[in-house]
Amino acid sequence: MKAKIYSLFLALSAVSAFSQVGINTANPSATLDVNGTMKIRDIPMTPALPGYTIMAMNEGTFQVAKVDPQVIIDAATAASGTNTSVYAAKKTTGISLLSLGLFPTGFRAVNFLAAERSVGSAALFSDTDNTFIIPSNGVYQVGFSFRYGSGLQAAILTNTPGIGIFRDRAGVGTLIDSRVFSGLTIPLVLSLTISESTINSLYSFQAGDKISFGLTGSSALDVGLLGASVGSFYIYKVSN
Repeated sequence: MKAKIYSLFLALSAVSAFSQVGINTANPSATLDVNGTMKIRDIPMTPALPGYTIMAMNEGTFQVAKVDPQVIIDAATAASGTNTSVYAAKKTTGISLLSLGLFPTGFRAVNFLAAERSVGSAALFSDTDNTFIIPSNGVYQVGFSFRYGSGLQAAILTNTPGIGIFRDRAGVGTLIDSRVFSGLTIPLVLSLTISESTINSLYSFQAGDKISFGLTGSSALDVGLLGASVGSFYIYKVSN
């Protein structure tokens, strides 16, 4: 009887001792731990992904796990098809013009807010200084349009007012582009300012650049007309 008990004890010990099997490793950390290459000579081909999982290896632990094919599809789509720099905003009410010490004479920024975005992450825009923050180095497509008042004024405004795009790079300010409102004069009859303009172009930016959208020659503008004004901009990265 004692011999049978000892034999059973040894058998159970053997099962416990070999519950993890290692090949080319004395310290297996999984049920089967293979330290080396592996060959499988015959793998059947599946005609479609539904109903199947994909085996993937964790590069840190070398653990092999099942992955739903849709997870890989979603990750690939996100990596190749999502432009995380895309941002657009439109402002139709509550427009005011803001001044900062870095701005050149006559330039004042429109007080766009993150809440007025139509697409993009709120983290890309700062409500503190009303600027878009460039997320990474590269070339960006930028568009900015502004209609001042009704878009048509009954007089040619002085100081050539218009719209502009301003860049703050590490505390150094630059007006990188601008367009003036155009005018039309009919002698002895009428003078008009077409107070609507648009900028569309490509610009090189660095990560951390702050971009402001505003009006130039602002000292000539009637603040009272801002209530009927409309402004919008978009920006997105197109190249490294």
